[in-house]
Amino acid sequence: MLLRIGSRGSQLALWQANHVKDLLEKRGHQVQIEIIKTTGDKITDVALAKVGTKGMFTKEIEEALLEGRVDLAVHSLKDLPTALPAEFELAAVTRRELPNDVLLSGHPHTLETLPSGARVGTSSLRRQAQLKVLRPDFEIATLRGNVDTRLRKLEAGDYDAVVLAAAGLHRLGRMELVCQVIPCEVMCPAAGQGALAIEIRAGDGHLREALSFLDDAEARTTTLCERVLLEALGGGCQVPIGALARVNAGKLVLDAVVARPDGSTVLRESQTGDDPIRLGRAVAQSLRRQGADEILREIYGEAVVQPQQP
Repeated sequence: MLLRIGSRGSQLALWQANHVKDLLEKRGHQVQIEIIKTTGDKITDVALAKVGTKGMFTKEIEEALLEGRVDLAVHSLKDLPTALPAEFELAAVTRRELPNDVLLSGHPHTLETLPSGARVGTSSLRRQAQLKVLRPDFEIATLRGNVDTRLRKLEAGDYDAVVLAAAGLHRLGRMELVCQVIPCEVMCPAAGQGALAIEIRAGDGHLREALSFLDDAEARTTTLCERVLLEALGGGCQVPIGALARVNAGKLVLDAVVARPDGSTVLRESQTGDDPIRLGRAVAQSLRRQGADEILREIYGEAVVQPQQP
Protein backbone atom coordinates (compact mmCIF):
# COMPACT_ATOMS: atom_id res chain seq x y z
CA MET A 1 0.00 0.00 0.00
CA LEU A 2 1.28 3.46 -0.93
CA LEU A 3 1.36 5.88 2.01
CA ARG A 4 1.43 9.61 1.23
CA ILE A 5 2.94 11.90 3.88
CA GLY A 6 1.86 15.54 4.00
CA SER A 7 4.65 17.90 5.04
CA ARG A 8 5.72 21.52 4.94
CA GLY A 9 8.52 22.25 2.52
CA SER A 10 11.16 23.63 4.87
CA GLN A 11 14.44 21.78 5.21
CA LEU A 12 13.60 20.72 8.76
CA ALA A 13 10.05 19.64 7.93
CA LEU A 14 11.35 17.55 5.03
CA TRP A 15 14.01 15.98 7.24
CA GLN A 16 11.26 14.99 9.66
CA ALA A 17 9.02 13.64 6.90
CA ASN A 18 11.90 11.71 5.32
CA HIS A 19 12.84 10.29 8.72
CA VAL A 20 9.34 8.85 9.10
CA LYS A 21 9.37 7.75 5.44
CA ASP A 22 12.62 5.80 5.96
CA LEU A 23 11.25 4.06 9.05
CA LEU A 24 8.07 3.08 7.22
CA GLU A 25 9.96 1.83 4.17
CA LYS A 26 12.04 -0.41 6.43
CA ARG A 27 8.70 -1.98 7.41
CA GLY A 28 7.91 -2.71 3.76
CA HIS A 29 5.65 0.26 2.95
CA GLN A 30 5.82 2.34 -0.20
CA VAL A 31 5.93 5.99 0.82
CA GLN A 32 5.94 9.34 -0.95
CA ILE A 33 6.02 12.88 0.43
CA GLU A 34 3.61 15.61 -0.67
CA ILE A 35 4.81 19.15 0.08
CA ILE A 36 2.04 21.49 1.24
CA LYS A 37 2.52 25.22 1.80
CA THR A 38 0.92 26.47 5.02
CA THR A 39 -0.21 29.91 6.21
CA GLY A 40 2.87 30.16 8.41
CA ASP A 41 5.11 29.53 5.38
CA LYS A 42 3.39 32.27 3.38
CA ILE A 43 3.61 34.98 6.06
CA THR A 44 7.33 35.45 6.61
CA ASP A 45 7.68 39.16 7.36
CA VAL A 46 5.53 39.35 10.52
CA ALA A 47 6.35 38.14 14.03
CA LEU A 48 4.53 34.88 14.68
CA ALA A 49 2.87 36.25 17.81
CA LYS A 50 1.22 38.99 15.69
CA VAL A 51 -0.20 36.59 13.12
CA GLY A 52 -2.47 35.07 15.75
CA THR A 53 -3.64 32.12 13.69
CA LYS A 54 -3.94 28.80 15.49
CA GLY A 55 -2.79 25.98 13.26
CA MET A 56 -0.84 28.31 11.00
CA PHE A 57 1.64 25.51 10.25
CA THR A 58 -0.90 22.67 10.11
CA LYS A 59 -4.28 23.82 8.70
CA GLU A 60 -3.58 23.28 5.00
CA ILE A 61 -1.97 19.90 5.70
CA GLU A 62 -5.06 18.83 7.65
CA GLU A 63 -7.25 19.92 4.74
CA ALA A 64 -5.23 17.65 2.42
CA LEU A 65 -5.58 14.83 4.95
CA LEU A 66 -9.33 15.30 5.18
CA GLU A 67 -9.70 15.36 1.39
CA GLY A 68 -7.68 12.14 1.03
CA ARG A 69 -4.80 13.77 -0.85
CA VAL A 70 -2.43 12.50 1.86
CA ASP A 71 -2.74 9.62 4.33
CA LEU A 72 -0.72 10.94 7.25
CA ALA A 73 0.89 14.19 8.34
CA VAL A 74 4.21 14.70 10.12
CA HIS A 75 4.35 17.79 12.31
CA SER A 76 6.59 19.24 14.96
CA LEU A 77 4.30 18.54 17.91
CA LYS A 78 4.73 22.06 19.28
CA ASP A 79 3.13 23.42 16.07
CA LEU A 80 0.01 21.25 16.41
CA PRO A 81 -2.96 22.96 18.12
CA THR A 82 -3.90 21.33 21.42
CA ALA A 83 -7.50 20.65 20.37
CA LEU A 84 -7.51 18.38 17.33
CA PRO A 85 -10.64 18.55 15.15
CA ALA A 86 -12.83 15.46 15.55
CA GLU A 87 -11.89 14.30 12.04
CA PHE A 88 -8.28 13.59 13.09
CA GLU A 89 -6.33 11.63 15.66
CA LEU A 90 -2.75 11.52 16.87
CA ALA A 91 -1.47 8.10 15.78
CA ALA A 92 2.01 8.49 17.22
CA VAL A 93 4.27 10.79 19.22
CA THR A 94 7.88 9.94 18.48
CA ARG A 95 10.71 9.55 20.96
CA ARG A 96 11.65 13.01 22.09
CA GLU A 97 14.85 14.82 21.15
CA LEU A 98 16.51 17.18 23.62
CA PRO A 99 13.69 19.64 24.49
CA ASN A 100 15.97 22.56 25.43
CA ASP A 101 16.44 25.83 23.63
CA VAL A 102 19.99 26.75 22.62
CA LEU A 103 21.94 29.99 22.22
CA LEU A 104 23.87 30.52 18.99
CA SER A 105 26.42 33.27 18.42
CA GLY A 106 29.42 34.02 16.29
CA HIS A 107 31.42 34.30 19.51
CA PRO A 108 31.71 31.89 22.47
CA HIS A 109 29.07 33.62 24.59
CA THR A 110 26.47 32.43 27.07
CA LEU A 111 23.32 34.33 28.02
CA GLU A 112 25.26 35.68 31.00
CA THR A 113 28.31 36.87 29.04
CA LEU A 114 26.64 38.50 26.02
CA PRO A 115 27.45 42.23 26.02
CA SER A 116 25.01 44.76 27.43
CA GLY A 117 22.33 45.69 24.90
CA ALA A 118 23.05 42.63 22.74
CA ARG A 119 20.63 42.15 19.83
CA VAL A 120 19.09 38.69 20.22
CA GLY A 121 16.85 37.19 17.55
CA THR A 122 13.74 35.09 18.23
CA SER A 123 10.21 34.81 16.85
CA SER A 124 8.84 33.46 20.14
CA LEU A 125 7.14 35.45 22.90
CA ARG A 126 7.93 32.55 25.23
CA ARG A 127 11.65 32.90 24.57
CA GLN A 128 11.51 36.71 24.59
CA ALA A 129 9.82 36.80 27.99
CA GLN A 130 12.30 34.43 29.61
CA LEU A 131 15.29 36.20 28.01
CA LYS A 132 14.05 39.49 29.44
CA VAL A 133 13.74 37.95 32.92
CA LEU A 134 17.41 37.01 32.84
CA ARG A 135 18.73 40.00 30.86
CA PRO A 136 16.39 43.03 30.75
CA ASP A 137 19.05 44.89 28.78
CA PHE A 138 18.78 42.67 25.69
CA GLU A 139 17.31 44.11 22.49
CA ILE A 140 14.94 41.38 21.32
CA ALA A 141 14.55 41.44 17.53
CA THR A 142 12.09 39.47 15.41
CA LEU A 143 13.66 36.49 13.64
CA ARG A 144 11.63 34.52 11.08
CA GLY A 145 12.51 31.97 8.42
CA ASN A 146 13.70 28.38 8.33
CA VAL A 147 16.78 27.24 10.23
CA ASP A 148 19.21 27.98 7.39
CA THR A 149 17.75 31.47 6.91
CA ARG A 150 18.08 32.21 10.62
CA LEU A 151 21.67 30.96 10.69
CA ARG A 152 22.54 33.07 7.64
CA LYS A 153 21.15 36.17 9.35
CA LEU A 154 23.26 35.43 12.42
CA GLU A 155 26.40 34.85 10.34
CA ALA A 156 25.73 38.09 8.42
CA GLY A 157 25.90 39.99 11.71
CA ASP A 158 22.22 40.99 11.85
CA TYR A 159 22.11 39.63 15.41
CA ASP A 160 24.62 39.18 18.21
CA ALA A 161 22.92 35.89 19.05
CA VAL A 162 19.80 33.89 18.27
CA VAL A 163 17.82 31.33 20.26
CA LEU A 164 16.48 28.19 18.56
CA ALA A 165 15.26 24.74 19.57
CA ALA A 166 18.04 22.20 20.03
CA ALA A 167 16.00 19.43 18.39
CA GLY A 168 15.77 21.04 14.95
CA LEU A 169 19.45 21.93 14.84
CA HIS A 170 20.43 18.44 15.94
CA ARG A 171 18.23 16.81 13.29
CA LEU A 172 19.83 18.98 10.60
CA GLY A 173 23.37 18.44 11.90
CA ARG A 174 23.82 22.17 12.54
CA MET A 175 24.94 22.23 16.17
CA GLU A 176 28.33 23.77 15.36
CA LEU A 177 27.25 27.34 16.22
CA VAL A 178 25.65 26.39 19.54
CA CYS A 179 27.36 28.24 22.39
CA GLN A 180 25.05 27.18 25.20
CA VAL A 181 22.38 24.58 25.80
CA ILE A 182 20.07 26.72 27.95
CA PRO A 183 18.94 24.89 31.09
CA CYS A 184 15.19 24.26 31.16
CA GLU A 185 14.93 25.97 34.56
CA VAL A 186 16.26 29.15 32.87
CA MET A 187 14.19 28.85 29.69
CA CYS A 188 11.23 26.50 29.95
CA PRO A 189 10.58 24.96 26.51
CA ALA A 190 7.39 25.06 24.46
CA ALA A 191 4.85 22.31 25.09
CA GLY A 192 5.79 19.34 22.93
CA GLN A 193 9.17 20.74 21.89
CA GLY A 194 11.48 18.02 20.56
CA ALA A 195 8.77 15.49 19.63
CA LEU A 196 7.17 14.73 16.27
CA ALA A 197 3.44 14.16 15.86
CA ILE A 198 1.99 11.73 13.31
CA GLU A 199 -1.60 12.75 12.49
CA ILE A 200 -4.11 10.61 10.60
CA ARG A 201 -7.83 10.61 9.81
CA ALA A 202 -9.87 9.54 12.85
CA GLY A 203 -10.90 5.90 12.89
CA ASP A 204 -8.27 4.66 10.43
CA GLY A 205 -7.42 1.60 12.52
CA HIS A 206 -5.30 -0.08 9.85
CA LEU A 207 -3.00 2.93 9.49
CA ARG A 208 -2.94 3.50 13.26
CA GLU A 209 -1.67 -0.05 13.68
CA ALA A 210 0.94 0.41 10.95
CA LEU A 211 2.26 3.52 12.72
CA SER A 212 2.12 2.15 16.26
CA PHE A 213 5.84 1.27 16.28
CA LEU A 214 6.62 5.01 16.06
CA ASP A 215 4.71 5.84 19.25
CA ASP A 216 6.89 6.41 22.32
CA ALA A 217 4.95 5.89 25.54
CA GLU A 218 6.97 8.31 27.66
CA ALA A 219 6.93 11.04 25.01
CA ARG A 220 3.18 10.65 24.56
CA THR A 221 2.53 10.89 28.32
CA THR A 222 4.81 13.86 29.00
CA THR A 223 3.69 15.86 25.97
CA LEU A 224 0.03 15.12 26.73
CA CYS A 225 0.55 16.64 30.18
CA GLU A 226 2.15 19.74 28.66
CA ARG A 227 -0.55 20.14 26.02
CA VAL A 228 -3.34 19.75 28.58
CA LEU A 229 -1.80 22.63 30.53
CA LEU A 230 -1.55 24.75 27.39
CA GLU A 231 -5.16 24.05 26.44
CA ALA A 232 -6.37 24.75 29.99
CA LEU A 233 -4.74 28.18 29.78
CA GLY A 234 -6.38 28.85 26.40
CA GLY A 235 -2.96 29.09 24.79
CA GLY A 236 -1.48 28.28 21.41
CA CYS A 237 2.09 27.79 20.28
CA GLN A 238 2.78 31.55 20.01
CA VAL A 239 2.04 32.66 23.59
CA PRO A 240 4.54 33.12 26.46
CA ILE A 241 3.82 29.76 28.10
CA GLY A 242 6.51 27.18 28.76
CA ALA A 243 5.80 23.62 29.86
CA LEU A 244 8.03 20.62 30.37
CA ALA A 245 6.97 17.31 31.89
CA ARG A 246 9.36 14.51 32.79
CA VAL A 247 9.28 11.16 34.52
CA ASN A 248 11.24 11.09 37.77
CA ALA A 249 11.33 8.01 40.02
CA GLY A 250 8.15 6.72 38.45
CA LYS A 251 6.28 10.00 38.98
CA LEU A 252 5.32 12.65 36.46
CA VAL A 253 6.76 16.12 37.16
CA LEU A 254 5.43 19.19 35.31
CA ASP A 255 7.26 22.53 35.33
CA ALA A 256 5.49 25.48 33.72
CA VAL A 257 6.01 29.21 33.19
CA VAL A 258 3.76 32.09 32.14
CA ALA A 259 5.50 35.44 31.69
CA ARG A 260 4.88 38.93 30.40
CA PRO A 261 6.76 39.48 27.12
CA ASP A 262 8.81 42.29 28.71
CA GLY A 263 9.93 39.96 31.52
CA SER A 264 8.41 42.18 34.22
CA THR A 265 6.31 39.32 35.61
CA VAL A 266 7.12 35.62 35.54
CA LEU A 267 4.89 33.00 37.11
CA ARG A 268 6.31 29.53 37.78
CA GLU A 269 4.71 26.34 39.03
CA SER A 270 5.94 22.78 39.48
CA GLN A 271 3.87 19.83 40.65
CA THR A 272 4.15 16.05 40.73
CA GLY A 273 1.41 13.55 39.92
CA ASP A 274 0.46 10.23 38.36
CA ASP A 275 -2.14 11.23 35.75
CA PRO A 276 -0.97 13.54 32.92
CA ILE A 277 -4.39 15.12 32.36
CA ARG A 278 -5.08 15.84 36.03
CA LEU A 279 -1.54 17.16 36.53
CA GLY A 280 -1.71 19.47 33.51
CA ARG A 281 -5.02 20.92 34.70
CA ALA A 282 -3.81 21.31 38.29
CA VAL A 283 -0.69 23.25 37.26
CA ALA A 284 -2.77 25.44 34.92
CA GLN A 285 -5.21 26.19 37.73
CA SER A 286 -2.36 27.15 40.06
CA LEU A 287 -0.94 29.52 37.43
CA ARG A 288 -4.40 31.07 37.01
CA ARG A 289 -4.54 31.71 40.76
CA GLN A 290 -1.16 33.44 40.50
CA GLY A 291 -2.44 35.78 37.76
CA ALA A 292 -1.82 34.00 34.46
CA ASP A 293 -5.21 35.09 33.10
CA GLU A 294 -4.32 38.76 33.35
CA ILE A 295 -1.04 38.26 31.47
CA LEU A 296 -2.65 36.18 28.74
CA ARG A 297 -5.65 38.52 28.43
CA GLU A 298 -3.26 41.38 27.66
CA ILE A 299 -1.65 39.31 24.91
CA TYR A 300 -4.87 37.98 23.40
CA GLY A 301 -6.53 41.38 23.73
CA GLU A 302 -9.66 39.66 24.98
CA ALA A 303 -10.91 37.43 27.79
CA VAL A 304 -9.08 34.16 28.10
CA VAL A 305 -11.15 31.25 26.85
CA GLN A 306 -12.29 29.27 29.85
CA PRO A 307 -11.59 25.53 29.50
CA GLN A 308 -14.47 23.11 29.54
CA GLN A 309 -14.88 21.36 32.85
CA PRO A 310 -14.24 17.61 32.69
